Amino acid sequence: MSISEDFRCLSNKDPGTWLPIPRLTVLVLILVGVVVLLGAILLAPQWSELDAAQREEEQLKEEFITSKQASISLDLYRRQLEEIDRSFGALLKQLPDKTEVESLLAEVNQSGLGQGLQFDLFKPEASVSKDFYAELPIDVKVNGNYHEFGAFAADIAKLPRIVTLNDIRVSPGQGGKLVMEMKLKTFRYLEATETAAAQ
Repeated sequence: MSISEDFRCLSNKDPGTWLPIPRLTVLVLILVGVVVLLGAILLAPQWSELDAAQREEEQLKEEFITSKQASISLDLYRRQLEEIDRSFGALLKQLPDKTEVESLLAEVNQSGLGQGLQFDLFKPEASVSKDFYAELPIDVKVNGNYHEFGAFAADIAKLPRIVTLNDIRVSPGQGGKLVMEMKLKTFRYLEATETAAAQ
């Protein structure tokens, strides 16, 4: 008698008459079902804890990768910061201190006179304090021709200190000359005492 015939001859009404192989098979299936059911009931909280731990692991991996990349780039950031500090220091050197402002104003005046311009107005105004520097506006009105104005602007650009030309207005003057009105602005670095007083 084959195993398949053992299963065909089973009586649902009297399991006690079943042959050993079908009885053993059903018993194993029941045991497996009970184990799976108990496992599902008992392990369900642990499965959710496992899922939470896996999500936390992924998050920690991402944080680790981000931290690792930042630490790898730390030397580069430090070099960039040093370069910015050097550049900032070089720019600060272009800002005159209190003692150099008068000589800078004299250089601006000489630049205009050297180009043949005639000054009608050269009036420094009160300085305006900003975060770490002061802005020094100067009202200027000069007579000359177009090329003299251009040469004057080029000379101003060549000065070792920062000077900007703002609010430029050119109008016809007398004798074929032009009148240029503008506000020159130079800047000076605020000393520590001035910064503290401003704050």
